[in-house]
Amino acid sequence: MKELQKQIIEEMNVQKEINPVEEIRRSVDFLKSYMNKYPFLRSFVLGISGGQDSTLTGKLAQLAVNELNEEAGEERYQFIAVRLPYGVQADEADCQDALAFIQPTKSISINVKPAVDAMLSAVEEAADDKVSDFNKGNVKARERMIAQYTVAGMYSGVVLGTDHSAEAVTGFYTKFGDGGADLVPIFRLNKRQGKQMLKELGCPEHLYMKKPTADLEEDRPQLPDEEALGVTYEQIDDYLEGKDVGEHASNVIEGHFLKTQHKRQLPITVFDDFWK
Repeated sequence: MKELQKQIIEEMNVQKEINPVEEIRRSVDFLKSYMNKYPFLRSFVLGISGGQDSTLTGKLAQLAVNELNEEAGEERYQFIAVRLPYGVQADEADCQDALAFIQPTKSISINVKPAVDAMLSAVEEAADDKVSDFNKGNVKARERMIAQYTVAGMYSGVVLGTDHSAEAVTGFYTKFGDGGADLVPIFRLNKRQGKQMLKELGCPEHLYMKKPTADLEEDRPQLPDEEALGVTYEQIDDYLEGKDVGEHASNVIEGHFLKTQHKRQLPITVFDDFWK
């Protein structure tokens, strides 16, 4: 194993194998401990996309809330699942299936299209130039996070993120968009380990077996993550478990890791040197 691969595995905190029951417990206890640490908090907030990562994170949050309320002897806490479509989402049926599985305390839907379109119109008018479709996709992700933080502010909550280690290693998220959150309870897991946990939780198989997609680009709707990344999650998972994935896949993964280091850091100060 190369030195860089060792460094990445250490930074991503991925285990070669997991016990799904123990990891479910670990995430639930993490969420509960944070909530108990700050008595002014009353809710977890998360955008539900209908994919594997938000389905798993949402279910873990609801399990934590159920236990917190039972221990408190009252319905003090809640998990707020937020649907954040841009107009009409192509896989809306999966979103509804995810909500049915999670059984959130509260579910709301916020259409981000008016806010996104207004921002783009204002920027294009001011700059006298056109915002690219790719850039627009990032605006969608950031508007969704604005909505989640607004909801969290209304209900004394914290925003959960769905970043796991197979995503973090490639930086495959929008900086200050879906990459901006208070707690990330599934970081340390790769993609297949998240599937194992959902299977243990009794999740409908089609929700964690579907092809992952950020679905941010209108020119390329439902673009699979693996096509955008140029490497499969199977290869990323193997790499994070210390296996040999071949020179090409290894170079692609490490290339993504190195060029996206800024996403895994707080805003850069004069004291930081990781980028030099």
